[in-house]
Amino acid sequence: MKKNYINFLFVFLCANLTFGQFYPKPDEYKHFSIKKNNDTINYHIYSKKNLDEVHNFILFIHGSGSQPLFTIKQDDKSTSIASQIPFNLDEIPKKYAFVVVSKKCIPFSITNKEFKPPKCFFENEGLNYRVWQNDAVINDIVSKRIKNVKKILTIGHSEGSDVVAKLGTINKKITHIGFWSGGGNTQFYDFALFIRKQVSENKIDEKTAKVKMDSLFNEIKNIQANATSITNIWQENTYRRWSQFSEPAIDNLLKIDKPLFVALGAKDESVPVESGLLIPIEFLNHRKTNLTFKIYPQYDHSFNKVPTNENESWESHWTDVFKEFLSWVEDNNTR
Repeated sequence: MKKNYINFLFVFLCANLTFGQFYPKPDEYKHFSIKKNNDTINYHIYSKKNLDEVHNFILFIHGSGSQPLFTIKQDDKSTSIASQIPFNLDEIPKKYAFVVVSKKCIPFSITNKEFKPPKCFFENEGLNYRVWQNDAVINDIVSKRIKNVKKILTIGHSEGSDVVAKLGTINKKITHIGFWSGGGNTQFYDFALFIRKQVSENKIDEKTAKVKMDSLFNEIKNIQANATSITNIWQENTYRRWSQFSEPAIDNLLKIDKPLFVALGAKDESVPVESGLLIPIEFLNHRKTNLTFKIYPQYDHSFNKVPTNENESWESHWTDVFKEFLSWVEDNNTR
């Protein structure tokens, strides 16, 4: 995510099997590894059927952060799971396998312990590395795991949207692309937009905005002058990470000719929706017709419905967006 906000999905499994939302099924994934270039890529597949019975898969590329895909806390009475994967696996159609990739040096899950990311994570954290990982996973699945693949759906959320945009320019096996909760410009631009939004909403005055903007520009200058540093930190991320993810997504999106589904929440507080408006404008400028562009007026960064008063509660609509995406896939077949 642009500001390193990690929206964990909390699920509670009590002794009587009552759930707060849905059970994420970490035990039902099958685990695979790729040895490549003296490196190891770990990926994980969930499927309702045997893999030799499916011919399609969904690759989900999650957002920023250094936590395992599942963080489990349990005792004799209950289990709680914090997950980086907001999908209800019961909603994955039987004809699809569901795939996620672990980040470098990050375990699939941990139980009853705190996790401190090792140095090798920070040394490899970056756009090109994540693209390389996911490209290798797609190729490995096609060649070894799922035969006669018909559809490959890739969904990138938040930081993962930048990854899926560039991945779509490299891996031609992908048939459909979901670009969710991402901006069109460089991530640095989002911070500038938020400052100007504060002015327009009368939250700060112009004098304060100038101080904030000058500070932002100075920070960007420092980041790019120390682009490989994993010890200098800004907004809870290393300078290396910020520099690695400074590439504007629109530069890659315009190179994609496969069907593209962009989904943004108008109440997103991590990525300003205004940043995403660059995408349809540039697609029109370049006379490209493969874009479906959706803004959800009531949703936030993770497609939760934001309460409008104290009597309302947060509502997750991630599954609704996912179902709309699946319907769109059926209407936009490429094979």
